[in-house]
Amino acid sequence: MKSLDMQPIFNEPALFDKNKKILVVADLHIGIEAELRERGLNTASQIHNMINHLVSLCKKYRPEEIVMLGDIKHNIPSSTIEERKDVEDLLETVQRYGIIHILPGNHDGNIRKIAPEDVIIHPSNGIVFGDIGFVHGHRWPDSKIMQCKQIIIGHTHPTIMLTDRLGYKKFEPCWLKVNLFEGKLKEKYPNSADPQVLVIPAFNPLCGGIAANKEGVTGPIGKIMDIENAQVYLLDGSCLGKVKNIK
Repeated sequence: MKSLDMQPIFNEPALFDKNKKILVVADLHIGIEAELRERGLNTASQIHNMINHLVSLCKKYRPEEIVMLGDIKHNIPSSTIEERKDVEDLLETVQRYGIIHILPGNHDGNIRKIAPEDVIIHPSNGIVFGDIGFVHGHRWPDSKIMQCKQIIIGHTHPTIMLTDRLGYKKFEPCWLKVNLFEGKLKEKYPNSADPQVLVIPAFNPLCGGIAANKEGVTGPIGKIMDIENAQVYLLDGSCLGKVKNIK
């Protein structure tokens, strides 16, 4: 992914820009364990693991700013007391290592009331840092996002479905580097540039995901993405080629 200034961290569902000192993660879905328990899956809380994971990344890469691309919390429309406390604990801990920016996702109702005062909450239709646009992905981005040369989105929890010779299927989290259909892009955003989009995998390993070679990409921007020709990268950096060639 040499054409991107912001690079995925090896074996991590996170991005880092060493020049701008920005760390990016998406889809923490704090509190998802409650939903899983309702489905009969007795899953231990991941909050301490996620806090430790984020802190270790911060200590290693020393970001000045930490961008969280939405769905910090999970339960909607309301949150449990436990979930609110866990969200507060994570944000209070991580903000010691840099300024936190949150782009609210579709699960982030009332995040302003939960987040510590110093956390910056941005509009959910995106923000721009330099020449990079950031958006969660559950709604159409602001037109200024589409004038960037790079766009980073979450929301989809991208995975790739791999089938072995015996027909067994497994799903691996992945990065998608994808271009937009020019005609559809200009129809929706007449003054847009020709941005390259990078879809970031979910930070929370309990989230599951959407198989790009089976269901594409969710969210409105997915409607104008050339998913079939998207390049697929595993977390270890392995390039699997184009979505359309992975069965």
